[in-house]
Amino acid sequence: MYKIFRPRRTIYFLKQSQRLPRAARIEYLRDHLGFIRRDPGIQAAIDSGIAWLCLAQDQSASSDGGVANFYNLLTGWGPSYPETTGYIIPTMLAYSKFTSNQTVRACAKRMLDWLVSIQFPNGSFQGGHIGAKPVQPTVFNTGQILLGLTSGVREFGDEYYNAMCNAADWLVEVQDPDGCWRQYESPFVVAGEKTYHTHVSWGLLEAARLTHREEYVQAALANIQWALTQQTTNGWFRQCCLDDPERCLTHTLGYALGGILEAYAFTCNAEFLNAGRKTADGCLRAMQKDGFLPGRLLSSWQGAVDWACLTGTVQIALCWLLLYQFTNEECYRDAAFIANRFVRRCITLSGIPGQIGGVKGSFPVDGGYGAFSYLSWACKFSIDSNMLEQQIREQPNSTTGRSG
Repeated sequence: MYKIFRPRRTIYFLKQSQRLPRAARIEYLRDHLGFIRRDPGIQAAIDSGIAWLCLAQDQSASSDGGVANFYNLLTGWGPSYPETTGYIIPTMLAYSKFTSNQTVRACAKRMLDWLVSIQFPNGSFQGGHIGAKPVQPTVFNTGQILLGLTSGVREFGDEYYNAMCNAADWLVEVQDPDGCWRQYESPFVVAGEKTYHTHVSWGLLEAARLTHREEYVQAALANIQWALTQQTTNGWFRQCCLDDPERCLTHTLGYALGGILEAYAFTCNAEFLNAGRKTADGCLRAMQKDGFLPGRLLSSWQGAVDWACLTGTVQIALCWLLLYQFTNEECYRDAAFIANRFVRRCITLSGIPGQIGGVKGSFPVDGGYGAFSYLSWACKFSIDSNMLEQQIREQPNSTTGRSG
């Protein structure tokens, strides 16, 4: 496993590690010197991940009911992050429903109440973490929080209905005629069109399921159609990265792919399924046999870096599992199982509290995405992917996909 990270220069890594705090030094050396953890198992990864998210809410540096953006081995807990708090809510509610865990349900409600308290009068939400400057509305964050609000309406009723509709209405209002969202981009990413806004479309589709408002459906599908104009013949997406469109993060590719597959689930439109399969197949080619998926990919689907973005790995694994449900093609299921296992082997069930159950930004820990940090969104997507894997393993012959 992970032969790429078995260095010849052991002395070099030992010297480099001396400048690090103890916990960071241990994780750095473990990753670079090949001391690989055993797979803790699916259920342990799910349960410990949920516990980590609850801790991230309690330990948020801004102490407001939101979920901290990360635990950093060098600096500690970060402030609450509205965007990821938004889409963590459906994960918490799904877990609480399955396990009848009222404590986790209460955590989700605290998240919802905090988000409603910071919603702008026009229905939008700010970009970045809660203390980030400038404070301004962003399309992507609003779309992700919309996913949480729709889950809140399903679970708690009309208490969150107006907040949900206001967020969805704002997204429809600020969309360009061709379906692209060009206004209200995050000030914390490189400027320009973004094909990963398909994940915003998913939020609108969830709102449409609850309200039956056709304008939400039309806006969502218009964005999906626009994004497909940016897809190349081999499944690659242009303009699909936070900062380097030529070397796309698997994280943002996972967003784009996930949004398209959710559009297929809503419409059963074969065009969306075929487009999603092309992207998913490209990711299949990029993954190594042990589950290592380079964190940045070129348009040829070749790896551009020697580290994995663990968030992107579990996002794409989740998409492969959805495709297995849609198509019954075992290549998607098997690849997802391998990718999930890779990430589970990066999870620790011992150590300091900020590590236990968390998912690192990168493997190795000093890689180019979320270095030395355990990310709230990585944990969320890991839980989602493992919960779906568990479901599929319990019903190995099931071919039932989700539809609108």
